[in-house]
Amino acid sequence: MAITEIEDRITDIINRNNRDEFIYDFLSVYDFPKATITKLRKGTNNLAKEPGAVYLKNRLYYQQVTVDGNLMQHFADLKQKVEQLGAKPRYIMVTDFKNVLAEDTKTGDTIDVEFERLPQKFEFFLAWNGIEKADFDKENPADIRAAERFAKLYDVVVKDNPDTSRHGLNLFLIRVLFCLFAEDTDIFEKNLFTNRIKELTKEDGSDLDHFFKTLFGVLDVEKANRSADTPSWLADFPYVDGDLFKDPHESLKFTQHSRKLIIDAGEKLEWDQINPDILGSMIQAVASEDSRSHLGMHYTSVPNIMKVIKPLFLDNLRQEFEKAKGNQKKLNDLYDRIGEIKFMDPACGSGNFLIITYKELRQLEIDILKELNGMGIATMYVPSVTLDQFYGIEIDDFACDVTRLSLWIAEHQMNKLLEKEIDNAVRPTLPLQHTGAIVCGNALRIDWSKVLTHKKDDEVYLFGNPPYLGARKQTKIQKTDLKNVLGIQKGINSLDYIAGWFIKGAEFISGTISKLGFVTTNSITEGEQVGYLWPKIYENDVDIIFGYTSFKWQNNAKNNAGVIVEIIGLGGSQSPYERKIITGNNIKKVDEISPYLTEGTRTVVHKLKSRYDQLPSISFGSMANDHGNLIFSIEEYNKLDNVTKKFAKKIIGSKEFINSTYRYCFWLYGVNSDEYKNNDLICSRIANVKRYRECSKRKATQQLANQSELFGEIRWENKAAIIIPRVSSQNRFYVPMGYIQPDIIISDSAMAIYDASLWLLGLLESRMHMTWLRAVGGRLKTDYRYSAGLVYNTFPVPNLSTRRKNEIEKLVWKILDIRDEEGGTLAELYGSPLAEKNPKPMNPRLLAAHQELDEVVDRAYRDRPFKDDNERLSLLLNMYSQKVNEEK
Repeated sequence: MAITEIEDRITDIINRNNRDEFIYDFLSVYDFPKATITKLRKGTNNLAKEPGAVYLKNRLYYQQVTVDGNLMQHFADLKQKVEQLGAKPRYIMVTDFKNVLAEDTKTGDTIDVEFERLPQKFEFFLAWNGIEKADFDKENPADIRAAERFAKLYDVVVKDNPDTSRHGLNLFLIRVLFCLFAEDTDIFEKNLFTNRIKELTKEDGSDLDHFFKTLFGVLDVEKANRSADTPSWLADFPYVDGDLFKDPHESLKFTQHSRKLIIDAGEKLEWDQINPDILGSMIQAVASEDSRSHLGMHYTSVPNIMKVIKPLFLDNLRQEFEKAKGNQKKLNDLYDRIGEIKFMDPACGSGNFLIITYKELRQLEIDILKELNGMGIATMYVPSVTLDQFYGIEIDDFACDVTRLSLWIAEHQMNKLLEKEIDNAVRPTLPLQHTGAIVCGNALRIDWSKVLTHKKDDEVYLFGNPPYLGARKQTKIQKTDLKNVLGIQKGINSLDYIAGWFIKGAEFISGTISKLGFVTTNSITEGEQVGYLWPKIYENDVDIIFGYTSFKWQNNAKNNAGVIVEIIGLGGSQSPYERKIITGNNIKKVDEISPYLTEGTRTVVHKLKSRYDQLPSISFGSMANDHGNLIFSIEEYNKLDNVTKKFAKKIIGSKEFINSTYRYCFWLYGVNSDEYKNNDLICSRIANVKRYRECSKRKATQQLANQSELFGEIRWENKAAIIIPRVSSQNRFYVPMGYIQPDIIISDSAMAIYDASLWLLGLLESRMHMTWLRAVGGRLKTDYRYSAGLVYNTFPVPNLSTRRKNEIEKLVWKILDIRDEEGGTLAELYGSPLAEKNPKPMNPRLLAAHQELDEVVDRAYRDRPFKDDNERLSLLLNMYSQKVNEEK
C-alpha cells in the first residue's frame, strides 16, 4: 500500500468520528488478519478488563479516555500497568480524541500529536507490518509522500485538461509545489497558500483557476508596484521573482477532486523535511509517466554523487580549507574563490548533481565563516556562493523546471542553516535568485561554451551522469547526434551514446584549467570502443586525472536495479594534480592513467589481423549456413543406419563445449558424391540447403548453393585444436577452454587454434590472459566476448624457455585430468562464483589447479608477484605498446 493510501485511510477513520470503532478500524490499516480484528471487537482476544481499553497480547495496549485535560496522567498510569505485565505489548496508546500519546516499548520512541494529525504519524506503528521506523526513515518518507501526492494531482489535472499544453500543466504544478514548500518553511506565512484556497474558493473547484491566475499574477510583482485594485487577500503574499511566475498562467479546469488533492498536499505533508535532490528526481519520474510503483528509485544517491565531485574538486577545496585554518588571508581567499567557481551538468535531469554541489559549497562557506569567527575576527556576512554559478543542459523541459525549483528549495534550506550556524548572518530567500542557466535542449547539439562562457583560467567543472545507451539501443536521431559530435569516423556505430558527452566535454576543457567528471558504463574502457573513442578524446590534449574502477551504481531504495559503472575525470594533460585510481576504499596515486583505467600510458589496443610472433593463428570455427539441415542431435544420429553414419562427424560449439556435450553434422568435405548419391536422407538434406541458399538476399550465400553438400565456411584442419568459446559468462573466474581432437568439427560459435601446443592453452587459461580479455575484449551484454583481432592477436606473450613451457604444459594436463575425474559439465565445474544472485562455487580441486597455473604464468612475465589485476594489465599494456612501436 502506498504511503498516501495509508494516510488517507486513517484520515477517513478520524473523520467518521466513531470513537467506539476507532481502534479496530485503525488496526485494519496495518497487517492484522481480519479474523484477529473481528475477535478483538467481540472481546474474544481482548485481554483488557477496564472500559474503553483494548489489549492485544504482544501487539498493543490501547486506552480510550474522557476529555479531562490530563491525558499525560492517563498515559503514565497505563505505562505503569504495562510494566507489571509478563509480556509487554509493542505499543501503548492513549487518546481522548483531541490528542494521541503513544510509545514504542521496544525502541522507547514516543509521539504526542493532535488526534487529527495521526495520519502523518502512521509510520510510527509500522512495526506491525514488520518494518522498523529506523529502516523506513532511510527511505526518505517525506519525499515519497510528496511524490505520491504529486502523482495523484498530476494525473487528475492532466486528465481534466487534455487540450492544455504540457508546458502549461508542468509550470502550474511547479508553481503549486513552490507555494506548498513556501508556506511550510517561513517563505510565506504558515499555511497561507492552503488556507486561502480553503477560504476563498468553492468546494467544487469551479473558481480555482481564477484564484491561481490572480495569485500567480501578483507573485512576480513587487508589492510597491502592485495595482491599487489588487484584492486585499493577496497582501500577505510576498514578491517572489526568479522567473518562476513570469510567464502567464494557462487556464485550467479544476474539480472538487483536484481542489481536495491540492489542499491535502498542503495539510498532510511536511514540506520542510524534504530533500530537494531526491524529490526532484521522483517528481520528474512522475511527470515522465514512469513506473509509479518505483517512486524513490529514480534518484542518484548522495554517496554516489560524492564519488564524482569529491575527487573532481571538493577534496581539493576541503584540503585548502584545512591548510587555511588560522590564517585570515587564506580563509578570505578561499571564501572568494568558491564564489567564483562555475559548475555545469550537461545532462542535468532534475538537478541532483547541481543541488548536492550547491549544498556542499554553502556548507564550506559556513565553515569558513565559523573558523573566522572562532579566530575572533569580526565579519559582516557577504554572500559568496550563489545560484548563478550553476548551469545545466537537459532535453526534458519539465526536468529543467524541476531543477530550478529544487535549487531554490536547496538555497532556502541552506539560508536557514546559515542563520542557525552564524550569528547575525541573514540571507533572504526572496526574491528568488536566478540560476546561471538551465537550458532545455539536446546537449549533443548545443554549444556548451555558449551556455557557460569561460576563459582559459576560469575555474569550471563539468559533471553528471549522462545517458549511456549502447550502440544497438540508439535511435536514428541519437546516431545522428553522435555523428554531429564526432563526425564520420571509423567505429562510430559501435560507440555508446555517452561518448558524445566525453568528446564535447574534452573540447570544452581543452586549453583551460577546467575539468570534468562523468559517470559512465565501463564499456568505453573495454573492447573496441577504447580504440575508437579515446584517441579522439586525446586530440584535445587532456588526460584522465582520476578514475573510479567498476562498481554498482545504485541509490538507497530497496530492491533497486544497479548498473556496473565507472567514473572518469578529465583535465589538461599538464594538470598539476596527482592522478588517482580509486577502487572501493583504496586510492592509488599514479603518474599516468590508461584508457583502461589502470596505471599506464595512453596506449590503446587496436585490432590486429595477425600476431606479430610465431604463435599459430586463430580463426572462427566452420559455419554451416545450412538452415539446420546439415546438423542434427545425438538422438537423430542414433536413428541413422550404419552406412549413413559414416558421413557424419561430431561437431562442437561454445554451448556444447561448456555443457560437455556435442551434436553431429554431415561432413562431406573431400568425399566423392558417388559415395552418397543414392542416400535419400543425405540428398534430401543437400537439396534443402540448396533451396535455402538460393533464396538468400546475400549474393555470397547464393553462390554457395553450387556446393550445398558442404558447410558455407570451412576452416577445419585435420589437426588437434584449442577451442575457445566466443561468448562466456562474466560470473566465472576463468573462461573454460579445451583441446579438441582432429576428428571433431568446431563450429563458428567458438574459436579454434589448430596445431597449437598444449602450453599455449595454459597461457590462454591463465589469469593473465583473463585480465587481458576483461579489459580489451569487450562484452556481449555482460558476458565476455572473445575476439581474434582484439584479444588473441594482441595478447603479449613473453619469450618462454623450454623448461617454462614444459612446466605450463604439465599443469594443463593436471587441469584436464581433474575435469575428467570430477565429472559433470564444464559449466558445473567452473560454476558462477561471481554471480550476484545464487552464486555457485568453482570446483575446489579445479580452482587450486588453475591458481597453481596462474603463479607459473605470472612468473613468466616478471619475477615478483602481482598485487592485483590492475598491475597485470599495466604490464601487458606496456608490453603491447613496446611491441607495436617495434613493429612500426
